Amino acid sequence: MTEPAGGGIMPVMSTNPAPLRILLVEDHAALAANVFDYLGEARYELDHAADGLTALHLAATRPYDVIVLDLMLPGVDGFTLCRRIREDLGAATPILILTARDSIEDKARGFEAGADDYLVKPFAMQELELRIQALHRRAAGRRRVLEVGPLRFDLGQSRAWAAGRPLELPPSAARILEALMQAHPDMVSREELARALWGDAPADPHVLRTHVSTLRKILEPHVGADFVRSAYGRGYRLVLPDES
Repeated sequence: MTEPAGGGIMPVMSTNPAPLRILLVEDHAALAANVFDYLGEARYELDHAADGLTALHLAATRPYDVIVLDLMLPGVDGFTLCRRIREDLGAATPILILTARDSIEDKARGFEAGADDYLVKPFAMQELELRIQALHRRAAGRRRVLEVGPLRFDLGQSRAWAAGRPLELPPSAARILEALMQAHPDMVSREELARALWGDAPADPHVLRTHVSTLRKILEPHVGADFVRSAYGRGYRLVLPDES
């Protein structure tokens, strides 16, 4: 495992099939390394940012289950960063503030900025982990995230990622992908996809094929050309390499 040093992406691999994705925003390298050491061998994948701008970029381009955020950061401070994640990105990702600032005023500012929890330094690593797990459970009750192979789709935000990279999907392609992921590994009929796009309005099969083709072109660089399969006259389904 590579310890964080100066920010950037530091993936920590986990043997758990569905690890929690954590973004740690902390400019104190030794503390960040300690968090990596404690959580890194468990069921987590961690990215590290040592400043607010790096953290904002990661939060905008990668999906996370929980963000752990220090307040005293170089450049963009933690209060501002928390607010921008909520307002500029529109992200509902649970945010845990981790800071030495322990006044009631600071806690109030943190929650007003959009934080979900507040943990004061020094802290026990076990408590940090318990709070992360609690935030994740709470968020899981509010929204669902679909995962099929390298694809991840956040139903609450209608945002999708392939192998951690954000996908720029037009609304129609996003609705088709959502329907296919919901049904995987089963097939979705053309009629069902048409209803997902247009409700009960008359459907044009040619327009539907065009939207599916758009989705294929967007997915192809990330998951290959055969990920969206069609059956003549029946419909479409997602096929992973080991399902061929």
